[in-house]
Amino acid sequence: RQDPGTGLGLGLGLGPTAAVTDSVGDSARLSSREDKIFCRTTYAMLVLQETPAGFALFSVADKKIKEADKEDVWDDFETLDKAKKVAKLKAFGKFDNTTEALEAAASLVDSKLSKGLKKFLKKHAEGETLGVVDAKLGSIIKEKLGIPCIYSSGVLELSRGLRYQLEGLLTGFDSDLKPMSLGLSHSLSRYKLKFSPDKVDTMIVQAIGLLDDLDKELNTYAMRVREWYGWHFPEMTKIVADNIKYAKAAKLMETRDKAAGIDFSEFLEEEEESAMKEAAIVSMGTEISGEDVINISALCDQVIALSEYRGQLFDYLRSRMAAIAPNLTVLVGELVGARLIAHVGSLVNLAKAPASTIQILGAEKALFRALKTKHETPKYGLIYHASLIGQASAKNKGKISRVLAAKCALGVRVDALGDTNDEGALGLEARAKVEARLRQLEGRSDDGAFQTKGLPNKAKAAEPGTPGGYNTGADVVMSDKKKRKADTDPETPASGKKEKKEKKEKSAKKSEKKEKKEK
Repeated sequence: RQDPGTGLGLGLGLGPTAAVTDSVGDSARLSSREDKIFCRTTYAMLVLQETPAGFALFSVADKKIKEADKEDVWDDFETLDKAKKVAKLKAFGKFDNTTEALEAAASLVDSKLSKGLKKFLKKHAEGETLGVVDAKLGSIIKEKLGIPCIYSSGVLELSRGLRYQLEGLLTGFDSDLKPMSLGLSHSLSRYKLKFSPDKVDTMIVQAIGLLDDLDKELNTYAMRVREWYGWHFPEMTKIVADNIKYAKAAKLMETRDKAAGIDFSEFLEEEEESAMKEAAIVSMGTEISGEDVINISALCDQVIALSEYRGQLFDYLRSRMAAIAPNLTVLVGELVGARLIAHVGSLVNLAKAPASTIQILGAEKALFRALKTKHETPKYGLIYHASLIGQASAKNKGKISRVLAAKCALGVRVDALGDTNDEGALGLEARAKVEARLRQLEGRSDDGAFQTKGLPNKAKAAEPGTPGGYNTGADVVMSDKKKRKADTDPETPASGKKEKKEKKEKSAKKSEKKEKKEK
């Protein structure tokens, strides 16, 4: 604003105001009206810019920020000379080492005020107005340091221009920023991956995938052992049903003629052992050579080793699931819970899914096929293998799967997003509710006895001699209206049936007449 008497400009801005007066002669005398006075007012504010080398504060004209809110100011940053006219470096705080740079970058990513930035702003930005590109960080700076902050589209545009000409505007800094930026980005990536190992669900995804692969391979190898050794001792296939026990017996026995003198009690029951020894005497199998026995024994070793490793892997998966998703584990078990997490990719993705999605996870093909053909949609997917659904009858499996999926959605959100570990307390409570609902649907009481569905429980007749006597209030009695109808129209049902038959006969005769006329 210009004073009409003196022609002096008065600076009224958000940032520091510099009223600079220049005269044509040696000095500017504002009291003299004869001297020519050139008055220039600059409205300036500071823009915070983070770099891989340190923090920088640039002084920018407030007028330019207002222009950036309305117009495109990219032309002012096309060249370094133009950029220097718009912004000037006021202060630069250099990082001492890579650790400090990493800490500052990690804090900025999380919109937090680091110690280094706090000291830098206290020293160089007190009493100034600060332009920031993160609204959350600006509110923290204003709250803790009392420095007013501005966040707008104009500040974002200016920050983009400053970053484009950053190396030229950082006067007195000769190092190249590109390798610094690359090194800092790698360090930041490594830092972000090093969060709590107890919450890494990637290990669960890999473990359940390997467990499924091991089951397939183990089944293939066991079937090959049975088929291979079955040529020598075919009767043993029906006697020993378990694949691991079969492999151990084949390895220990080698040939069937040695079965009588070997003790199999470590892994076989007495009935199986005696039946196998009796069958070995009268077996119809072919003879095998020593080389065949060596190869069969080697395959048996592979089956036994794979089964032992599978047991170790299952124990590892159980411990990981108990640490990462205790509530989900209590509700559906380790294997089903791990498959649900692996199917969606991570625990957080599963927590974002609604209960209806969790219910049919794994049955996507059936769902879309049903939608396309306008048939009934599937009621369950991977969750079908949970023990609670297995306890339900066929007609109630859909209802229980819906209830269980709703409880799983709550439990997973607590596991993924909860700050404290409740060790599955919510899951235990939810499981009890699902079991109560299952008992209600199945018509069972708490002690397991079945109840008549839809009718009140009949009161037991009191024993003779008890003061209560027979409770007539528990009897199911017909209402008065029903009695009257029954008394007045005793033959109503029969007459109704006759009328229906007559109508059917008439309609049949009419259709026959029409057919005759058409012929």
